[in-house]
Amino acid sequence: MHFSATRRLVAAVICLAAMQVMACTAWAGHKIVTLNGHDMDLAQLVDIAEGRAQVSIDTTAMKRVKDSRELLMAFAAEGRPVYGLTVGVGLNKDKSIFHVDESGKRVLTPEVLRLSEQFNVNALRAHSAGVGPDMEPRMVRATMAIRLNTMLCGRTGAQPYVAELYKEFLNKNLLPVVPSRGTVGECDITLAPHIGLVMMGEWKADFQGERMSGAEALAKAGIKALKPSGKDALAILSTNAPAMAKSAFALSEAEQFLKVAPVVFGLSLEGLNGNVAPFLKQVNDVRPFTCFAKASKVMRDELEGSYLWQPMKGRALQDPLSYRTTAFTFGAAMEALDDAVAKWNVQVNSSDDNPAVVVGIEPSADTPEQVAKYYLDAGHIKGAIFPTSNFEPLPVVLKLQNLGIALSHVSRNAAMRCLRLVDPHFTHLSRFLAADDVAINFGAIGKPFVSLDADVRSLANPVSQDTIPLAGNIEDTATNSMRVADRLSRIVDNMYYIYGLELYHAAQAIDLRERESDIELGRGTGAMFRAYRKDVAFIDKDRPFTPDIQTSHDFLKEYDR
Repeated sequence: MHFSATRRLVAAVICLAAMQVMACTAWAGHKIVTLNGHDMDLAQLVDIAEGRAQVSIDTTAMKRVKDSRELLMAFAAEGRPVYGLTVGVGLNKDKSIFHVDESGKRVLTPEVLRLSEQFNVNALRAHSAGVGPDMEPRMVRATMAIRLNTMLCGRTGAQPYVAELYKEFLNKNLLPVVPSRGTVGECDITLAPHIGLVMMGEWKADFQGERMSGAEALAKAGIKALKPSGKDALAILSTNAPAMAKSAFALSEAEQFLKVAPVVFGLSLEGLNGNVAPFLKQVNDVRPFTCFAKASKVMRDELEGSYLWQPMKGRALQDPLSYRTTAFTFGAAMEALDDAVAKWNVQVNSSDDNPAVVVGIEPSADTPEQVAKYYLDAGHIKGAIFPTSNFEPLPVVLKLQNLGIALSHVSRNAAMRCLRLVDPHFTHLSRFLAADDVAINFGAIGKPFVSLDADVRSLANPVSQDTIPLAGNIEDTATNSMRVADRLSRIVDNMYYIYGLELYHAAQAIDLRERESDIELGRGTGAMFRAYRKDVAFIDKDRPFTPDIQTSHDFLKEYDR
């Protein structure tokens, strides 16, 4: 599919109007995604985040939430120490927050529950310490959807009403105002609690097209405020959901990019009159990297029927390396994307809670004494509460960084190819792909893609290890997960510009080459070329290129033949 500038504007207006309607309704007629804590995928999350889907909660999953709360409170009634419940958090981790009666037993009296509620309120307030700008609406929605899904694993110990509130906020499009910065990436504990503030009727929210107090938003939406107790605050604030939401959009956009980038490369190869030999299966079989073979097959498919499969005068035996090695750069990026999505799937379909509340298990005869103390059989319910390090998102973060590095190679090759396409030594076409001897054409346009490529290389540098100890030297490591996700998102957006510029060059080269001889484009490359020419015309004389650069970027983000 392709869109002209006018149609894109109309689509944007329609989308805005639709979002305004959705803000005031339950979005009847939209698809329903049933969350169960185990199988939400990237596409479903993006649908929820962008307002194309409501959520429902699987009944079995909600029972897990209820059971985990029941087990947690049983532990508290027995006087067991539970991080975040019967003892404080952070620097106050050894400070008791529950009372002891005359017999020395901890009991959950109304007064104790009142103290627990005050502790939870204080925790949500004190951890709300983010930095602007505010998250965009889809980020807030994605954050809530991810946290709801991980809560449905039944390892959190929060009130079931917390899960219900996430669902209600999503389906009524009640969006807490959440800052986008100020987290070090060991759970986003300074960002996520703003959602909890609104659940209590505090802070600010966007609802029905207006920004208002949390209390007013709850009243207008017909939602009862949360009275948090037990482990509710920790369940709301101690989550990697914000960073995983940011990662989701970066990964989704990278998926689209890696679908269109090989087609752009194919057009570039056709513009060059390049050699297809490096992408032959026979060549792949000599050095059988699976990612290399996968990328090469994609390019062969896109070039099916192209004139490049027939001999042509002026074709080099060995093209510049930025052309010959592209199957490796694409293959590595595709593999890195698959790895990152796989790790993201594990992260958002499991619990990152500390402690982990595990219902229905019991110690065996050979369970060590130290471990056995984490178990409880209260008669009506049994299980264990384990201290964990499951808040650590490093497996995902490292894969995101690896994808960024892989894309930096994809970027560099494209920048180099653009420079080759304006050089008559390689193309045997006019200098700077000018339509005549008067035009300057692409004489200066190299600056943008060289600048963007340099930006990509800088953004691809790992930052997950850049941290200092916090919280009284207890929290002495971090991952900068949000920063990593943000850098990947910026890399991907730059890639659309860089490949849009390569498409701009390739299309011009193809038009010039067709002036000299009748050439046939490939099945995939030809379709993209024809669609692109409806949005961006051949450059027959010099004109401002800035609008065409933006249109090329947008074209690739929307292209879906």
